[in-house]
Amino acid sequence: MNFELTEEQKIIQDTAAKFAKRELEPVAAELDQTKNRDILKSNLKKLAELGFMGLNIDPAYGGTGAGAVAFSLAMTELGRGCASTAVTTSVTNMVAEVIQVVGTEEQKQKYIPPICSGEYPAGSFGLTETCAGSDPASMRTSAVLDGNDYILNGNKIFITSAEYAGVFVVWAVTDKDARKGKGITAFLVEPSFPGFTVGKDEKKMGQHASSTNELLFENCRVPRENVLGKVNDGFRIAAAELAGGRIGIGSMALGIGLAAMDCATAYAKERIQFDKPIANLQAIQWMIADNYTRLEAAQLLLMRAAFVKDQGRHYAKEASMAKVYATEAANKACYDAIQILGGYGYTADFPVERHARDARITTIYEGTSEIQRLIVARELLK
Repeated sequence: MNFELTEEQKIIQDTAAKFAKRELEPVAAELDQTKNRDILKSNLKKLAELGFMGLNIDPAYGGTGAGAVAFSLAMTELGRGCASTAVTTSVTNMVAEVIQVVGTEEQKQKYIPPICSGEYPAGSFGLTETCAGSDPASMRTSAVLDGNDYILNGNKIFITSAEYAGVFVVWAVTDKDARKGKGITAFLVEPSFPGFTVGKDEKKMGQHASSTNELLFENCRVPRENVLGKVNDGFRIAAAELAGGRIGIGSMALGIGLAAMDCATAYAKERIQFDKPIANLQAIQWMIADNYTRLEAAQLLLMRAAFVKDQGRHYAKEASMAKVYATEAANKACYDAIQILGGYGYTADFPVERHARDARITTIYEGTSEIQRLIVARELLK
């Protein structure tokens, strides 16, 4: 069993770490406070130029072709610097991947290169609805064929990067009489399509710089050639691609947790109480040891899931195991980091309070921790 990274993976990890330290970390607090889209989009463009928007995409379409392991390593390092930038990068990579996997050659040529190059600042998934969150098969957005167009009506909520996405993968019901989950189709929707509107940006607890919007479809015309994959086969596409997204979110959460613990550990070495650094106290030492152990275990689970994906094997169980463990470990690390800093940890003078707010959502989006456990149990009980 070889745990060594390839030279390419090492270079990607190192490049991501340096970029996060140089470009993301210095502006993360400002982005959290101001949601400055210009700063965010500037960094997204730089990441695209470095090849980070198509890490698992064939170079023929402008991607890096480095694979899922490299993707996981990069998301961890970017998560250390700025969670809002990391989640945008993760979702954009997944949009490019789903087009590569199930799109026609024309769709690949049209949409993937602008994603990888940064011409599109981001890509978005339009899946979640008010009554279809953990149960996406209950969606109500509909699509009806009208000549050479599909007419979409309905709305989506909690859509990452919608304000500045260049293309959306949107799911809608195309056969209302089919059994649940079998009459859903995926579409490629451009922001300029008539009848499509990006709605309000949600006010969130964390990840403030990442826009999270409602999508509105009012007789939105989508060309028939923009059907992604087969008609009425969209739910299978969603389920498959969510597994890859879970590797990205778990990896980003790992980065957030590591950033929080790095800050707390450095503080513990300097903070004097009872005439010595608090790092000398067993209570603090055990918090540090336990959290880094959990985070190390999370990384191994993520690497395992990414490796299985790179082998072309079914990886739903591994991705869900990695996501639930990594995101919950990250949340624990962030709250323990606040505890180590004491009162300072509750202030905006130190980044751990932001890390805690940013980490909280990772156990919810791309499938809640509860859904991950259901998937793991289902795979084990087959």
